[in-house]
Amino acid sequence: MALLEQINDLIWGLPLIILLMGTHIYFTFKLRFPQKNLFRAIRLSLYSTQEPSAAGTSDPSKKGSSTGTPSAAYQSGRNLSPFSALSTTLAATLGTGNIIGVSTAVALGGPGAILWCWITGILGMATAYGECYLSVLYRQQNKDGLYVGGPMYVLKNGLHNSKLGSLYAMCTLAAAFGVGCTTQANSVTRATTLSFGISPHPVGIALAVITAAVILGGIRSIGNLCERTVPAITFLYLFGCVLLLLLYRHQLLTAVVWIIKDAFSFTSLAGGVAGAGLQHAMRYGIARGLFTNEAGIGTSAIAAAASHTKDPKIQAYVSMTAVFWDTVVMCLLTGLVVVCNMLYDPASIAGAAETDLTAAAFAHLPYVGDAFLTISLCAFAVTTLIGWSYFGEKAAEYLGGNRSVPLYKLVYIIMIYLGAIIPMRLVWECTDLINGLMALPNLLALWALRREIKS
Repeated sequence: MALLEQINDLIWGLPLIILLMGTHIYFTFKLRFPQKNLFRAIRLSLYSTQEPSAAGTSDPSKKGSSTGTPSAAYQSGRNLSPFSALSTTLAATLGTGNIIGVSTAVALGGPGAILWCWITGILGMATAYGECYLSVLYRQQNKDGLYVGGPMYVLKNGLHNSKLGSLYAMCTLAAAFGVGCTTQANSVTRATTLSFGISPHPVGIALAVITAAVILGGIRSIGNLCERTVPAITFLYLFGCVLLLLLYRHQLLTAVVWIIKDAFSFTSLAGGVAGAGLQHAMRYGIARGLFTNEAGIGTSAIAAAASHTKDPKIQAYVSMTAVFWDTVVMCLLTGLVVVCNMLYDPASIAGAAETDLTAAAFAHLPYVGDAFLTISLCAFAVTTLIGWSYFGEKAAEYLGGNRSVPLYKLVYIIMIYLGAIIPMRLVWECTDLINGLMALPNLLALWALRREIKS
């Protein structure tokens, strides 16, 4: 743990924070504020049966197989619609990062971490646009006729560097087992143990069985489940947050002021070294923001590449909305609920673990209390397990071909059970480490190919 913390403090120091925020800001201006087209992008995302567009096509020999006539895979309905690709991305990103991750960000970085997390989401939409644009531009078709893409293919086909592509794929594979499996399974078993007294072992087995039933059906099975369940789960959770904010309405303005002031405080909560408060708020706010929306990591681009959409701009705009829902909306509402509860009932967080601040807030939800949060967390975790299984599958396919996919799925299912019994703090430190390592080659591709990205 001590070694991991030291490595993460080094990786998530000022250089990476500046690199990430600099990338977000650069693409925001370079693409002429794509965030201004957010509502148009949301409307585009609702066209789940959208036909491939002929607009924006390029030379197929130069850009891979993303252009031209619809493939046999599209005609048979095996590639994803734009909305299914978005839902798969949201399935992988909505979950413990929005619930438990926000709690740890506030506990370790102070309330100001919420603002930095939110700023990361606002600016990160431009970076997500660029990632998904390049992924559709440089994707290719596998032997089954399905579109495959992501930063590893951008590095391979765009930068002509297959070694960097392999490095990113290995990081994605590690993230699938770490971020995708252990974080989700651990959060579920912790919640069910605290709320219902259930042993982690049967919960871990149940999660593994449910996930296996879906991912063995392939990408269409994953996309269909995500498209039907993610919007409903998200709406219910947001409804619970709104109810709590109505309960905390007298503390809401004070909480907002506290968050803003703490975000730029030059002293820590304990009155430590000058600048420590600001650095911790930025470190945990940006790290958790990156974990939840993955703008800068590039994993959302893997799902975007599976869409049958031909125009990179259309899919880039659709996929960009995932960052908005994930961080700008959900993380902000969760953070406000947590900070409002710190003002409303300080005794509820006395002695609470850093992962339990959200649970302490939701305990005040009338009638349902802990059960609502536990059920929401479990539902989000299952969809995240399913969404991340696809990211890892594409990484395994890139590294070892189709023959490696069955072995990957078997290991992934086993890791779900193992993740249920790993100490929580170790899980989060490993998550920060993997995310930091994945960001570097992805950001390299973004900067090197920035002229290819059109607004």
